[in-house]
Amino acid sequence: MFFHDILQQKMDAYVHFIYKVSRSFPREELYGVTSQIRRASLSVILNYLEGYARQRRAVFLNFLQIAYGSLKESKYLIKFSRDENYLSDSDYQQGIELADEIGAMLWRTIKKIEMDQ
Repeated sequence: MFFHDILQQKMDAYVHFIYKVSRSFPREELYGVTSQIRRASLSVILNYLEGYARQRRAVFLNFLQIAYGSLKESKYLIKFSRDENYLSDSDYQQGIELADEIGAMLWRTIKKIEMDQ
């Protein structure tokens, strides 16, 4: 399996994880934290895929940086959600671990493209 496929699978698992755990968030957060964490997690994979499809390194790099920023945003929202008792400690740990794996892979890709330019 190629790096791209592994990264895409991890991102897909991440967004599905976020959607699953956010279903139990308080109803009053539907347009707040729930919406924001879902949009941020979707933004990670959507920006990665869009940039990858463009097939130009500079454009791909830009989309990777946006995806990385969205990942950082969603990581903060995972922490915030745990602090507000919307997430269990085990769900928090699972989400952070997956986000860290994705983040490391994105960061390596960003740095590789920057070095090649």
